[in-house]
Amino acid sequence: MAAFSFQDLTPDFILDAIEATGLYPTSGLLALNSYENRVYQFIAEDGKRYVVKFYRPNRWSDEQIQEEHDFTFALYDAEIPVVCPLKMPTSLLHYKGYRFALFPSIGGRALEPEQLDQLENLGRHLGRLHMVGKAKPFAHRPVLIDLELLNKHQERLLTCSLLPDSLRESFAAIIKPVVKRLQQVPWHEHEQIRLHGDCHIGNLLWRPDGLTLVDFDDCRQGPAIQDLWMMLSGERMEQQIQLETLIEGYEEFAEFNLAQLRLIEPLRAFRIIQYMAWLAERWSDPAFERSFSWFAEPRYWEQQILALKEQLAAFDDEPLRLQPGFN
Repeated sequence: MAAFSFQDLTPDFILDAIEATGLYPTSGLLALNSYENRVYQFIAEDGKRYVVKFYRPNRWSDEQIQEEHDFTFALYDAEIPVVCPLKMPTSLLHYKGYRFALFPSIGGRALEPEQLDQLENLGRHLGRLHMVGKAKPFAHRPVLIDLELLNKHQERLLTCSLLPDSLRESFAAIIKPVVKRLQQVPWHEHEQIRLHGDCHIGNLLWRPDGLTLVDFDDCRQGPAIQDLWMMLSGERMEQQIQLETLIEGYEEFAEFNLAQLRLIEPLRAFRIIQYMAWLAERWSDPAFERSFSWFAEPRYWEQQILALKEQLAAFDDEPLRLQPGFN
């Protein structure tokens, strides 16, 4: 199946796939905000709301998707609030060449990182999540930092047809030293555990009964700090307070290795490059050109050159540290 064959995913096809599981929708299909996969919400005849997710062909293997599901089941069994796929009777479902899964639909509002009590709550959740993550490694999911893949990202961006010719030299002059610095980071010295992998505000729902983590589609093996650093924003002092709040909650359940604080800026640089390469790779999917039209504008590439320059300088900055007397 071609990598971008979602055009076959018509409403009738989706309904047929859902009904093949024994669920019968009574509402229309509401498309949810997802670009990598195709995700829809509906109400079934039992009066409950559900979400169906069709996985992008050729992205993950069946074993990798099942490993994601099994990780969420392990977290749920440990009483960590996550959204797991339904077993119908298996969680990974197949219909005419597509892989999909069904989930309960839950409501909630985004976590507010300026509310320190919510950040501390998140820290506790992540400490518990990582204790489960340490129990065993992934057998099929990829590692977070793959230096061979990083080289491919660099090559893809340097040859991207959307990079303006007038900026090619400037872009190459900054991405190459950033990639070189990333290759010099001693990633192997840091413990690699199963992670959420994409722990940002959009994947954290604050509900009446507390915080729930959603969307483990990018779960990978990597350093624990990956699940914390995206919650840090603002001036250095603000980030210091946010970090201490997160770790205070985290260490109620798991010990945090402070040596990983020096990975924050390299991980930020890696994410910038990874995101650009993701857009370049997915550009042939019509949904991307519609939703990310700015990727083809010179101004975007100028901004990325500036962002990479800032990250290159940040490699040499003093990493965030906990205040003396913390805890």
